[in-house]
Amino acid sequence: MNNNQDPFGSQFSEENKANSNHENEPNNTHENQQPQREPEVFTQSQSNNTPVTPQPFITSRPEYMSMDYSEPPKHKRRTPTWVTAIASAVIGGLIVLAFTPLLFRSGIIPFGRGTLESSYSGPSKSTSVQVNSNITEAVAKVQNAVVGIDNIAKSDDFFSSGGENRKQGTGSGIVFEKNKETNKALIATNYHVIADNQSVQVNIPAEKGKSKPVTAKVLGTDPITDLAVLEIDATNVKTVADFGNSDAVKAGEPAIAIGNPLGPQFSQSVTVGVISSAKRTIDLGKGISTDVIQTDAAINPGNSGGALLNAAGQVIGINSLKIAEQGVEGLGFAIPSNEARPLLNALIKNGKVPRPYLGVELIDLEKISPTLWKELRIPNDVDGGAIIKSVSNGTPASKAGLQSRDLITALDDQAVTNGSELRSFLYKKKQIGEQVKVTFYRSGQKQTATLTLERSPQ
Repeated sequence: MNNNQDPFGSQFSEENKANSNHENEPNNTHENQQPQREPEVFTQSQSNNTPVTPQPFITSRPEYMSMDYSEPPKHKRRTPTWVTAIASAVIGGLIVLAFTPLLFRSGIIPFGRGTLESSYSGPSKSTSVQVNSNITEAVAKVQNAVVGIDNIAKSDDFFSSGGENRKQGTGSGIVFEKNKETNKALIATNYHVIADNQSVQVNIPAEKGKSKPVTAKVLGTDPITDLAVLEIDATNVKTVADFGNSDAVKAGEPAIAIGNPLGPQFSQSVTVGVISSAKRTIDLGKGISTDVIQTDAAINPGNSGGALLNAAGQVIGINSLKIAEQGVEGLGFAIPSNEARPLLNALIKNGKVPRPYLGVELIDLEKISPTLWKELRIPNDVDGGAIIKSVSNGTPASKAGLQSRDLITALDDQAVTNGSELRSFLYKKKQIGEQVKVTFYRSGQKQTATLTLERSPQ
């Protein structure tokens, strides 16, 4: 219940409600993972084996074409012997070219047998192929720690036999921990990869490009940061990835992405690019923003949850997002390892990430009408903040005396221009039980209040 009724009237109509931020409710809605449509695979032929059709042999114009057709030519000219010989040689050569492949395929002429001798006795030359050993070594360290993940849902198809389970999505994951005593392994992946699952199957890399499917247990999920932790039997796990220091990443250095783009048929695919930006803040919607690493290494559907590596073969990010718009290429994003690791530990321990909260519903200042701006008597020099739409009873905000229509502009003297920045400050810089100083405007007057943060019930 809220101890303040909505005072905003028509300003907060259904249209504005869609834009309002719910500070006390973490974002649990993500873009639904749609079943992957089987792509049309186009292959490039390696050679053109189609026989060449001989073209007509055009000679000079016959003399009789300029003569009277009513009577034949009086003298029959004989074709010189050398012309006949040349024509025969050309025709014979074309026949050989046309039928030689057929003779090879039929086995009449043996192919690839015997020794070829060359009359050239000069020194031989070898051509070396330059290979970036750092990248190949980095991939070798981690590739088998990147697994495929299948999100299994119960089929609601009337015609399916007994409601059989069906695969509703695929993704990737990273084996980052293995416990020899319990024979269990832990896998980091994206929340959206395993959301709304009936069960989760992990495909562990095996010999000869095959994989070993095992059932996974979901230990914890965090929709806000799009992270999840799975647990599997470790019998077939051979490789464990190491996390690197994402704070040391610099723009321009190599970036290696490993995952399963478009599903298992392209499992453990490796793409190489560079770090485009070591830190980029993107808006996830619903008033939630996050810091990510930007790379131009190709990240496609199915890569989600896979590894982004540095040249040392360390995981510096968990592939999560890409901008998919017409005409846009090379915009992929990964959750930094230094951001992910403490969150993964919290998921292992608690099943979710405990976060502090204020207990208010917010709307960004930039989204209100000029009329409401004047009504709230907001000073002209204030250009950002988050307006309290409602306060829940018994929450830290309620206990500190915050009210509906208060405009929050700073936490601990650090400016916040919208609800997203307010949440980011609380989630990244404050802990449950700590105090926070809130700067706000009420009826045009600047005020402060200090409150003690509590754990969000969500």
